[in-house]
Amino acid sequence: MDAYLIATILIFLSAIFGYINVRFLKMPNTIGLMIITIVFTLIILLISVFDATLLNIEKSIISSIDFKTVLLDEMLSFLLFAGALHTNFEQLKIQRWPILLFSTLGVLTSTFLVGIAMFFILQVLNFEVNFIYCLLFGALISPTDPIAVLGILKKANVPKKLETKIVGESLFNDGVGVVVFLTIFQIAKSGVENTTAADVFQLFGQEVLGGIALGALLGWVSYRLLKTIDDYDIEVIITLAVVMGGTVIAHKLHLSAPLAIVTAGLIIGNDTVRSATMSENTEKYVDKFWELLDILLNAILFVLIGMEMLLLVFEGKFIVAGLIAIPVVLACRYISLFLPINIFKKKLDFVPKTNLIMTWGGLRGGISIALALGLTSDMHRDLFLVITYVVVVFSIIVQGLTVGSLVKKLKEIIK
Repeated sequence: MDAYLIATILIFLSAIFGYINVRFLKMPNTIGLMIITIVFTLIILLISVFDATLLNIEKSIISSIDFKTVLLDEMLSFLLFAGALHTNFEQLKIQRWPILLFSTLGVLTSTFLVGIAMFFILQVLNFEVNFIYCLLFGALISPTDPIAVLGILKKANVPKKLETKIVGESLFNDGVGVVVFLTIFQIAKSGVENTTAADVFQLFGQEVLGGIALGALLGWVSYRLLKTIDDYDIEVIITLAVVMGGTVIAHKLHLSAPLAIVTAGLIIGNDTVRSATMSENTEKYVDKFWELLDILLNAILFVLIGMEMLLLVFEGKFIVAGLIAIPVVLACRYISLFLPINIFKKKLDFVPKTNLIMTWGGLRGGISIALALGLTSDMHRDLFLVITYVVVVFSIIVQGLTVGSLVKKLKEIIK
């Protein structure tokens, strides 16, 4: 099945499912699209008992798509840039230190806590899984997904200064999380005895610091270019070139593309830079272009997540492990946020119950599934893919639908 036909089918399904959601379900688009796609896939599975034509078509689409490559190497940069472009830079600057700790120390702490907990849980369930593979699961499930978070928080009425923390953390911690995952993945492949601490720090430092430096350079070059012209068509194209060119350069230099693009997006979206480089007309067109692209790619992504369930190996013990992992992942996130929140709580006047809201509002999404799909069979790919999918579905549907209610219940406390 060729790429154009696959893209056509995905956009067609996104349009139909999106219409059904807006017309009847009236849920946030990310949640509604995923629920409808999962129901659609389940119906196709039931129909396949009598006629497997539709099931074979859906399987053909999924098997033709390398979800990990499509999301991490192609779609993610566009989605992150769109999110960073519309993030309140001044609030982000005020909250920079807690966000830095959330997206680094928080991710690392959660990775090890989840890895340790799942190692013992899987032992109890009679799974013989090496500890390093449990750490890999901890790394892929610890980052919150900016794509899911940005789409749902807009409708949850979270206090602005708390929303900035959650959004800022999710924009950066997925890049850090991917680097942590790749580092542990490399150790798992080459063997712990063949990997030195220097190798780990070099890989981590190169990916993270190099990615941020590249993003800063891209942002500065864009600023200089945008400042010298006033033509909204070309200025929109320049922002598109930054994302696409920056992603390619980051991959060639083995730097973190997500961190590079987020950094560039924050610089270009900064109110000071906007006022110095963009006319009011240009600003409107740039924002609308990236908003539309964000909506389109989000729709396709969550339809794909719903369809990915066809790749799962449905075994009872796998699903049980996934259900147990849900409270484990939530508890580990709560603990991992405890120290950064308490360090800055008084200085930055954190709203009460910040930890609870950030834990429940820190959604997992396509990034975790994409990383789980990158595991090899000897890393227990089928097991961890099911566990990841169960956690992600619970996160997006249950947490996503209730985070607004949680905030409302706490509104008297957080005013």
